[in-house]
Parts: sequence; C-alpha cells; structure tokens
Amino acid sequence: MEQNIQELPAFKINGFVMLAVVGAIVLGGGWYLWSSVHGLETLLQRGLKVTDFLGGEDAVAEVVAWVAATLLVVVIPSLSGFFSVEPNQAAVLVVFGKYVGTIRESGFWWTNPFASRQKISLRFRNFNSKIIKVNDADGSPIEIAAVVVWQVFDSAKSRFAVDDYEEFVAIQSETAIRALAIRYPYDSPEAHTPSLRGIPDEIAHALQKELQVRLQITGVEVLEARISHLAYAPEIAQMMLRRQQAKALIDARRQIVEGAVGMVSEALNRLSQEQMIELDDERKAAMINNLLVVLTSEQTAQPVINTGTLYN
Repeated sequence: MEQNIQELPAFKINGFVMLAVVGAIVLGGGWYLWSSVHGLETLLQRGLKVTDFLGGEDAVAEVVAWVAATLLVVVIPSLSGFFSVEPNQAAVLVVFGKYVGTIRESGFWWTNPFASRQKISLRFRNFNSKIIKVNDADGSPIEIAAVVVWQVFDSAKSRFAVDDYEEFVAIQSETAIRALAIRYPYDSPEAHTPSLRGIPDEIAHALQKELQVRLQITGVEVLEARISHLAYAPEIAQMMLRRQQAKALIDARRQIVEGAVGMVSEALNRLSQEQMIELDDERKAAMINNLLVVLTSEQTAQPVINTGTLYN
C-alpha cells in the first residue's frame, strides 16, 4: 500500500561527468553540422551539383534539421536533470507520479530529467510550542509549554505520508503535551507520587516517547523533548503560591522541632551518663521546656541568670 512507502536510493550520475557527456554531444553535433555545411560549400565552389552526392535538393535543410532535432530531443531535456544537494539535505524524486528514490549524498548530480525533485532538510530542528492552558491530573488549571528537537530520518514518509510534515509535527506536539499534562499533577505533597514539577527527567522521557509514537508515520525522529514553561494558571496562582509557602513553613517547622527534640534528648543523656547533676522529673520538665523554647524560637533567646532563691 502507498502508506507503507519507505525511502530508497535513487538513480544518479555525477553531474560533472554527465556535463562532459552533454558537452561532447553538443560539440560533436556542432562539428558534424559545420563539416556538412563546409562540404557543401566545397562542392558548390567546384560547380558540382549537390544532388549528385547527397541525393536531394534539400540535403542542407535535412542536415540542419537532424542536428537541431538532436539538440532538442537529447541535449536540452538533459539539462533539466542537473541539480545539487547540500549537506544534510535530501532530494525526493518522482517520475510521472511514482516515487523512484531519494538522493542524500551532497554534491552535483544528474538524474532522470523527467523526474520532479523536492528538497527536504535533514538538519536538527526545534519546535517551541505555544503556552497551553490545560487541567492537570488534580483538575487544577496550569500553563505548560515544551521544546521539541526533531529530525527527518525517512524523506519518503515525510513527503508522502502527510500533506505538511512540519505542520503535523507542530499539531501532534501540542496534542502530546496536553495528553501528558492531564496524566500528572502539577505538584504532589507526597514524595513517591510523580508530578510534572517533581520528576522533570522522567516527564521529558515520557513526552519524547509519546511524540515518537505519534510522529513515526511521518519519518520524523524525536531527539529530545523537554518542558520549557510550567506554571499555575493566573486565576489560581496566588492561592497555590500561598499553599506552597504554608507547606514550606510547616516542613521547616517540623525539621526544627525534630532537631530540637534530638538535641534535648542528647543533652539529658549526657547529663545522666556523666552524673553531673541529679534532676528530678519536675526540673527535667523545666529544662526540656527551656531548651525547646531556645531552640525553636524565631527570636534570640534572652538568658536569665538564676542566683538562687530568696528563702532556703
């Protein structure tokens, strides 16, 4: 079927060699024409009749017509067969509606003069998607965009599988970005839950894989795909920012408290092991309270010197 068409090498000849052949044909035809005319002039100068040697009164016209026909039929059409291919470029050849092959080698070439040629770039190209507004897996509206690096690896598929492979890449890239965004939340409070913001490398790999599946039919290889813009939609951005700040504050407080409890426990153990002072339960509770206040307070603690009680 036509949909399964794949790239194959096309017939070609070195353009300089063929140029020499065409030049030889032109020179040969010109020499033959000149020699024929010169021979006729010699006969006429001698007073001989052309019909005695060439068999007709229209001999000169026939020679000229033969040379002209050769130039028209052979030389002039062959000139359209010359073309050049730049590095990282391919020329797709079609003869009377049939794909006959692709020329990838750079240089000056000659091929079937009746073949139409379309140049396709094989260079790396970037596609910067526009910012798309979509709901993530949690239903929160977010803005997302991506950069896709791609390259044509099968010129036949790119030429014949779709009408415009560049437009196809753009549309399918935006579709894949939308499909990826609705499968993951923007952010997740749990470390083991994947999110767009939490695992950028895995998200990039998933986007590249999905794009490659979508663009395989066009002969395009996706080399890299990464998110270039990711943010909450403006209508909820402030609320989500406050939530993130609150979460960060809670996490910081939790870490401070855990550290303070560890330090208090270590201090009590050291006092108990070295038997520096005997503390009853009430004084231990007071000491724990004072240490926790000092360690968890946001302001600098003011020391209070206890000089003893007024009454013994």
